[in-house]
Amino acid sequence: MNGDLTPNAAGRLVPTEVNGVPMTPYQGVGAHRPEGRLAAPPVRSARDYPADGDKRLAGGLRALLEAAELQDGACISTHHHYRNGDLLAPALFDAAADLGLRDLVWCPSSVFPCHLPIVDHARRGVVRRIEAGINGPVGDWISRGGMADLGVWRSHGVRTQSIREGEVHVDLAVIAASAADPFGNANGLLGPHPCGPLGFARVDARHASRVAVVTDHGVPFPCLPADIRGKQVDWVVTVDRVGDPAHIVFGTTRITTDPTRLRIAELAARFAHAAGLVRDGWSFQAGASSIALAITDVLARTMREKGIRARFIQAGSTRQTVELLREGLTDHILEGQSFDIDGAASLRDDPRHVQTTPFDSYDFHGKGDFMPWIDAVFLGATEVDREFNANVVSHSDGRALHGLGGWPHCLGAGCTILTVPSARRRGAVLVDRVTTLCGPGELVDVVVTERGIAINPRRQDLADAVAGSDLPIRPLDELRAAAEAEAGIHPAPEVEDEVVAVVKWVDGTLIDAIRRVR
Repeated sequence: MNGDLTPNAAGRLVPTEVNGVPMTPYQGVGAHRPEGRLAAPPVRSARDYPADGDKRLAGGLRALLEAAELQDGACISTHHHYRNGDLLAPALFDAAADLGLRDLVWCPSSVFPCHLPIVDHARRGVVRRIEAGINGPVGDWISRGGMADLGVWRSHGVRTQSIREGEVHVDLAVIAASAADPFGNANGLLGPHPCGPLGFARVDARHASRVAVVTDHGVPFPCLPADIRGKQVDWVVTVDRVGDPAHIVFGTTRITTDPTRLRIAELAARFAHAAGLVRDGWSFQAGASSIALAITDVLARTMREKGIRARFIQAGSTRQTVELLREGLTDHILEGQSFDIDGAASLRDDPRHVQTTPFDSYDFHGKGDFMPWIDAVFLGATEVDREFNANVVSHSDGRALHGLGGWPHCLGAGCTILTVPSARRRGAVLVDRVTTLCGPGELVDVVVTERGIAINPRRQDLADAVAGSDLPIRPLDELRAAAEAEAGIHPAPEVEDEVVAVVKWVDGTLIDAIRRVR
């Protein structure tokens, strides 16, 4: 089911076949050109659906799985709009287990700790593999060789590609929505439990064989705005609750109070201003990590002081970015997902706050790329090596604990700035060679740590722009040596030769493989 290992253009050994599907090794930035045509779902007829347009299905999730007539080995997709507050996916696989289904493929848009109960179903053979951005304990379990098939780490854009181009065929897409009408029009903005945009589910709604909207809040036709169109939906199922918005805020999605991280945020924002990136009409993306939220606060202060207004913020929206919009410091927010309740409410109420989807911003196989229109992105990483290569999936002990999200696609922005502490508990974060390659160093422009700022030698223009400033500009090797001297070097990960998962690059090629942790 999995091919021999072969070196890719980055010198990483990757399989030539994954779960029976031929794979192309990473060939270098911009070297791979995809071929073929888009996949299409089966043709349906309106005659096969209720004449009155009412697609509501009684009986809950078990009745849905029975109506879908799923067979063993079927692929089911769900979506992470509720993030760690998702209640639907665990309940769905409970129902699948009750029906005796086996060897299912789960293709969510992301996995969080709330999905740990699905691991028990995998142990019992209900779930055979997971293809997603995988966070936390589920990723740890895969790292230890728990899954029958190889795990596939995909970014949001690569997940869209894989479904749209037929590498993954979804038999049943199950879309959680905070509101839906009987025809299947649905969104995540209305109702008592809003979650924000449903853009990650749009590719599933277009290409899956069968599509179900699951909601806890029915509204009369039409449910507007129709983020998911009823014309693409087979069934509407009502449950007691699809998700808990209180847990959309998850993990590091809180502004840091740590002095080291606050210094990193301050240095990153100061660098962006000194380099001429923060100017009237600029654009940026800062994400929702604890450091990124602090960076947004510092940037806002600078913009107020200098009278600077951004054209747009590309974002998973947060309270901080919403405040910039309300204050008039940006013309627009272009949002892929809501990271808190403020973001969802703003998207609902403010026409300047506009939804985007992976089709728009993260699909490298589209007609042009969205990301170069963004002047600067501020990203995190688990490791950075001396060639500016970056890791965001695994830690130095080999455990794969993080999803890719939109991270690899953001490397295509005008200036990519990685913000990382120079060391964590087990040793230096600046390393000789990253454990898992997720982003080629040629696309990383700047690394900011509490010890100083390293500029990629490829970006002499940035070095020239900040020359003469009081910023602590240092060679990356110097920062790495200082971090290692104080924190020590991470011991080599205790891993076996067995590949348990693969990581895909933005063009769909394999950029690295994850080995089983002992």
